[in-house]
Formats: sequence, structure tokens, C-alpha cells
Amino acid sequence: MSTHLTSNNALTAEGKRLLLAELLRKKAQQPKYYPLSFGQQRLWFLDQMEPGSAAYNMPTALRLSGELNVRALEQSLNEVVRRHAILRTVFVAGEERPQQVVHGFKTSKLALFDLSELPSEQREAETRQLIKRETQQPFDLRQGPVWRARLVRLGAAEHVLLFTMHHIVSDGWSMEILRREVS
Repeated sequence: MSTHLTSNNALTAEGKRLLLAELLRKKAQQPKYYPLSFGQQRLWFLDQMEPGSAAYNMPTALRLSGELNVRALEQSLNEVVRRHAILRTVFVAGEERPQQVVHGFKTSKLALFDLSELPSEQREAETRQLIKRETQQPFDLRQGPVWRARLVRLGAAEHVLLFTMHHIVSDGWSMEILRREVS
């Protein structure tokens, strides 16, 4: 007999709590649909007119000095994504108008580019090329994700963290919030 059932098959308080927690977890994983703001509608329309454009990418690069716990950084990024639904959102054509679809949280791995073995000048040149490629890589608003993070290892105590987000989910203000939260 399950420890969460009494002799007359009624759930115990702990059983009810566990069942409620499981139902809430499943509900949180289901996509949720929302209308777009006016600004998001404009950006969505522009993306439909010119698919594959990187014109509305918002990149930022942070130079990190000192010892870095990459696993902790990855966990921090995942926590930010878990807490901010907009980072789990995609944009689809609805029956009458486009919609935001917020997906449940799933952990993701931080892409790491290790350039530490390259000579100093080559490391800097390759870092600039990575930043350029990252800036020019478009987002698929329908498939997502609409943000990316990449870590470039320049040395044991020197890294560059690249963030790129589509403007439909971010602006200068929110990029600053992201930088603060990850810091």
C-alpha cells in the first residue's frame, strides 16, 4: 500500500501536497499563449518581411577577469531563463494576429569556445570574428530560442561572455538587467 493512501484510499496530507506539486509542475510546462505588444507586433512584421535578418539582434560582450566557475555561470544563466518567461518565448502567427507562446523551462548548456592555446594576437582576432559572427547570426522567432549566450576562454583567468538577443524580447534596459543579474 502506498504511504500516501490511508486504509480507505483517501490521500494523506503529504499525498495531496505531492499530487498538487506534480499538477502545478505539469501545468507550468505547458505552453501559454499571449498577444504581442505594439512594439513586438512591429518587430514580428518586420521579421516576416525579411526573414533571416540579423538587423534586430542586440549583442553585448562582457570581459570577465579572474577565476571563473563555468558551471556556476551556466547555472546562473539557466536560473535567469527560468525566472524570465520572455526568454522562453517564441512568436507565431495566430488565427487573427501573431501570438507569443511561452514554453516551460528546460536547462541549456553554455557554448564554450576555448581560444586559450592560440597566441595573444590570434586570440583577440578570433574573438572579434566570433563576436561578428554571433552578431550576424539571425534568430528564428517561430522556433526559438530568441537569445544566445557564448563563452570565449582566452586564458585561465580571462573570458568573454557574449549575449545576443532579438529586440522583440529585449531592449537596452533589459540587457542591463541581464548583465546585473548574471554578474
